[in-house]
Amino acid sequence: MSWFESFVLGLVQGLTEFLPISSSAHLRLTAAFAGWQDPGAAFTAISQIGTEAAVLIYFRKDIARILSAWFRSLTDKAMRADHDAQVGWLVIVGSLPIGVLGVTLKDQIEGPFRDLRLIATTLIVMGIVLGIADRLAARDETGGKHRAVKERKTLKDLGIRDGLIYGFCQAMALIPGVSRSGATISGGLLMGYTRESAARYSFLLAIPAVLASGVYELKDVGEGHVSWGPTIFATIVAFFVGYAVIAWFMKFITTKSFMPFVIYRVALGILIFILVSAGVLSPHAGESAG
Repeated sequence: MSWFESFVLGLVQGLTEFLPISSSAHLRLTAAFAGWQDPGAAFTAISQIGTEAAVLIYFRKDIARILSAWFRSLTDKAMRADHDAQVGWLVIVGSLPIGVLGVTLKDQIEGPFRDLRLIATTLIVMGIVLGIADRLAARDETGGKHRAVKERKTLKDLGIRDGLIYGFCQAMALIPGVSRSGATISGGLLMGYTRESAARYSFLLAIPAVLASGVYELKDVGEGHVSWGPTIFATIVAFFVGYAVIAWFMKFITTKSFMPFVIYRVALGILIFILVSAGVLSPHAGESAG
């Protein structure tokens, strides 16, 4: 991998990680469209450490408060009723599905799941799911001619059931094209949470899984065409770009809907199918070196 490729892929990672459009799919597609070798699952997982570092800094006050309450709850039974301590436990519980499935399906994640036809399918299907969830949220928030405004849930309403559902939604993102934020935000909206609450918890829930995945994949760096230097460079680029994107995105969703992302996902999925069907793009483009 050249330094230019690593810069572009780091830029793509930072731009797409927090948007509900799948960063792993866009890394795969960028390489395929450019005629580069597939950067692979290891590069994707490690570069996500950069964007996750942006989450740690952006949500540092929330994270510090949650960690403090969680650690105190280990020895103080009274603290176990504290909301922040409960969120800490729920993040741990919600991280179990993706951890177990990530190890179990490792070979599929690095192979069959990277087929461009599967990516196109997940982009379209999950785009439609996000669209439906967004419309339901908008209906509750605005009401209608014959419908009263319905109050949606916040993170204070988060319980074990919802925490586990969030966790299984996140696990779906092991398939490129699903989108970690897209799946968990869709799940949150369908469970009745506000856009802001669904997005905030989505980012908090991703921290253990992304960091663990990145560390786990460190051993595979240098085995293929991707070396340490370009990987670290891409991770740094992803951090700076990702921080800017997450700050913009959290402001965007307070007043806007997710429909632009829905339209983009569906259009991109259809385009991939057309290009693959026409023979312009191979469904396994660059895969042999991924």
